[in-house]
Amino acid sequence: MDNAPDTSFGHHDNAGQIGFWNGDGGQRWVERQAALDGMLAPIDALLLERAAIQPAERVLDIGCGCGATTIAAAANVGADGGVLGIDVSAAMLIRANELAPEEAPVSFVQGDAMVHHFKAASCDLMISRLGMMYFADAVRGLLNIRTALRSGGRVAFAAWRDLRDNPWALEPLQAVYDHVPKLPGLLPHAPDDFAFAQQDWLEQVLSEAGLRRVRLERCDVALDIDGGQGLQGAALSALAVGPASRAINRQPPDAVAAATAAVSKALARYANGAAVTLPASVWIVTAVDP
Repeated sequence: MDNAPDTSFGHHDNAGQIGFWNGDGGQRWVERQAALDGMLAPIDALLLERAAIQPAERVLDIGCGCGATTIAAAANVGADGGVLGIDVSAAMLIRANELAPEEAPVSFVQGDAMVHHFKAASCDLMISRLGMMYFADAVRGLLNIRTALRSGGRVAFAAWRDLRDNPWALEPLQAVYDHVPKLPGLLPHAPDDFAFAQQDWLEQVLSEAGLRRVRLERCDVALDIDGGQGLQGAALSALAVGPASRAINRQPPDAVAAATAAVSKALARYANGAAVTLPASVWIVTAVDP
């Protein structure tokens, strides 16, 4: 039986990302959803503050995953507004639908935002928590998303800065490399967790996509990754998101177990009581559709 995930709804150049998020990558995230949403809560807070969502607005959430930012945005728009979350991962969208309050003005759709047929000029605002870095063609992705924005509509998203500025990702990755093969080198600007790390490239993408009043704000935060389970929970969270998750993808169970133990050991120096807190750094990007 062919258990390969369905990638037919997306652009063929995005098939690798769609397959990952509909395979082990998405499943690991769903299994750690509560812990990961807790871990990323400081980034959510920054994003939603900069987005300045108003009552009755229509919001589009790109790469909504399990729906944390979609549901939070819905609380701001109220009953007269609406929020549409789009993601490639079927498993994560199932969880999003489970978590969304019945009365919340939200809906979810599985789709590849680079080519999805959005209703024209249907949204006041696009937001994304760490979901914009995975398009094979970032400019095309933004241009397509712009079709959903009304004239003067706003953009607000978070993207990871350089891996070196994100020990939450770097430390686990270095630890797993003692037990699994290193990830292959990426072509410049290829879709990846850190594809928008470089300021000049990110500014170029936003400019070529036609956005105006662009602002990139460096935000350094501390992420508690233990999920209430100490070092073992921290290791599981670290292996559910970021490059370490990709490094262990489809590796033998014994190698994954060894990598998990190595990550737990590497994170021990960040433990402080019940918390395992590591530095992180993101861009908060805001812009306006002309």
